[in-house]
Amino acid sequence: MSISAQNPDISGDRQSGQDVRTQNVMACQAVSNIVKTSLGPVGLDKMLVDDIGDVTITNDGATILRMLEVEHPAAKVLVELAELQDREVGDGTTSVVIVAAELLKRANDLVRNKIHPTSIISGYRLAMRESCKYIEEKLVTKVEKLGKVPLINCAKTSMSSKLISGDSDFFANLVVDAVLSVKMTNQRGEIKYPIKGINILKAHGQSARDSYLLNGYALNTGRAAQGMPLRVSPAKIACLDFNLQKTKMQLGVQVVVNDPRELEKIRQREADMTKERIEKLLKAGANVILTTKGIDDMALKYFVEAGAIAVRRVRKEDMRHVAKATGATLVTTFADMEGEETFDPAHLGSADEVVEERIADDDVILIKGTKTSSAVSLILRGANDYMLDEMERALHDSLCIVKRTLESNTVVAGGGAVESALSVYLEHLATTLGSREQLAIAEFADALLIIPKVLAVNAAKDATELVAKLRAYHHTAQIKADKKHYSSMGLDLVNGTIRNNLEAGVIEPAMSKVKIIQFATEAAITILRIDDMIKLVKDESQGEE
Repeated sequence: MSISAQNPDISGDRQSGQDVRTQNVMACQAVSNIVKTSLGPVGLDKMLVDDIGDVTITNDGATILRMLEVEHPAAKVLVELAELQDREVGDGTTSVVIVAAELLKRANDLVRNKIHPTSIISGYRLAMRESCKYIEEKLVTKVEKLGKVPLINCAKTSMSSKLISGDSDFFANLVVDAVLSVKMTNQRGEIKYPIKGINILKAHGQSARDSYLLNGYALNTGRAAQGMPLRVSPAKIACLDFNLQKTKMQLGVQVVVNDPRELEKIRQREADMTKERIEKLLKAGANVILTTKGIDDMALKYFVEAGAIAVRRVRKEDMRHVAKATGATLVTTFADMEGEETFDPAHLGSADEVVEERIADDDVILIKGTKTSSAVSLILRGANDYMLDEMERALHDSLCIVKRTLESNTVVAGGGAVESALSVYLEHLATTLGSREQLAIAEFADALLIIPKVLAVNAAKDATELVAKLRAYHHTAQIKADKKHYSSMGLDLVNGTIRNNLEAGVIEPAMSKVKIIQFATEAAITILRIDDMIKLVKDESQGEE
């Protein structure tokens, strides 16, 4: 009896100890190697073809990893990590995966050298806290009363690795204007920049430089009928979430009629119910009606007669944004508490005007001068779908970065400057500790250098030499008080030299760097803690039942 208690029979494979760690690290390295070459201003793009043959060409770490269907549980952690970074910061998805994988690799070597994972984890945690503190105290530059120049530089830095880097001056201006135009102050008096208010519309044709910023929220659908007016001003907007069609009986409701003449009355009543609904809408003063569902031809007639614009099949997401911008309420049903059907005029949103314009080959409805928050649309032009999709991803990253810069007001130098400074600082810190964590912190310091190394390798430059020079500069900056300005020295990947990146305008929001280090460390720790993996075999006997 005692034997079976010691070694329970597991219906599955069990791997434990070093095997699991090695396997996890290998899996994470594999994921990191996929995105490694797409880091930096000279990174290369990836072409992903999914199971139905759709092609995606992208440079965005999160997109690449989302498209790969990763099976390995530890590698999945990295994919989720990239998505988290994409949600929280918006950019830096590639870096975060590379740093996490490198930290794991180093930790694995330490475990092989008989250092307990717990010591490594506490060392990593300490290093992470110290790094974040050091960035905030020594490396950040406050951008007081942000002028446009630092913002444009942040946007350009974020775009530099993407497809549109050639036109980065042009797009950076677009992005900064877009973000500044959605500025709003919330109830607590904080200034926020809701990026969701920026609608990105993609239209084929012309070149990327013909993209422009439109004031107003653009809906990618035309009017529901030709007889409707092209513009309505001032607009009262009703947002509905149900069908304006002939009211049909619910499924399973049967009507038994004795007299066939009653049928006509039933039909008539069905038509009249919709008519009454529409009249309620129009009586409330609505002259623009947006619905996520359909509108019947018969129902359209009433709108045309009233001179109102009706738009059907609007995307749910667009609807929410329009409702938010115009102060409307999404109405899902007319029924009120008494069981009657009413429509409250308070649910209407207001805008200066609603017009239909032609952009490229599509009709779009523009909602201009919205009441509560200002909404803008970026109209992207480009040669083909792949290019437009990639432009949209690049702009999304830049929009997020500009928003973060505006909200946090602090920037750091890009191009491997922060990572090298932290590496030099942490190495020094490690030598002052007499505890077990010393080795872990030294390895953490080394791992951060992966970013400048990969940047240099992708640019076809001599990585070893450049990183050595870079570290020498940062060492000087941290020892000599009069050489403080060296702390923003980073790589210039076009010429393969070292330069002061703050002056060269290669900057990123400090928050992005801090988050990269925090998320990467957390992910590495999560995977490092695993020392046993049990894969259960599917039980066949249950399937037969």
